[in-house]
Amino acid sequence: MSTSEKHTIILDDFIPYRLAILAKAVGTSLSKTYESQVGITNQQWRTLFSIARKANCSASYVVTHAALDKVQVSRALTGLIDIGLVVRKYDNLDRRNSVLNLTVEGWKTYREIALKAEKFEKKLLESLNQEETQFLNIIVNKLMIRTQELEILAKK
Repeated sequence: MSTSEKHTIILDDFIPYRLAILAKAVGTSLSKTYESQVGITNQQWRTLFSIARKANCSASYVVTHAALDKVQVSRALTGLIDIGLVVRKYDNLDRRNSVLNLTVEGWKTYREIALKAEKFEKKLLESLNQEETQFLNIIVNKLMIRTQELEILAKK
């Protein structure tokens, strides 16, 4: 056995890989519950939900809270603005800054997707009992905090 074979990570046992695969599978499955009826992408609904969470927000806020990169947010915003779900107003003093809000139609779409998302979450968690669901929330919260800590350490 070569040295590289001894240090090969078994991806099916590697938690970061498994979490990435799970997140992608959940996101894809969730998007199928609304995409055909509503006509927006996974990145667009995440952007829409971020703007719903905080009125008068910036694209930078969406990048942080939707866990998307700048290019994904830019494309998502362009699409959402084009279909009339989001309005962007530019700062008169600095055109690089803009403020994002949902339109009336944007709020209607948000509520429609939110109902579907809540039903999806309920179905997803049906495989867990109440105690397991509580543990899952605790574990996810701890991993999110630790990931943020590791990001900060990596920047030093």
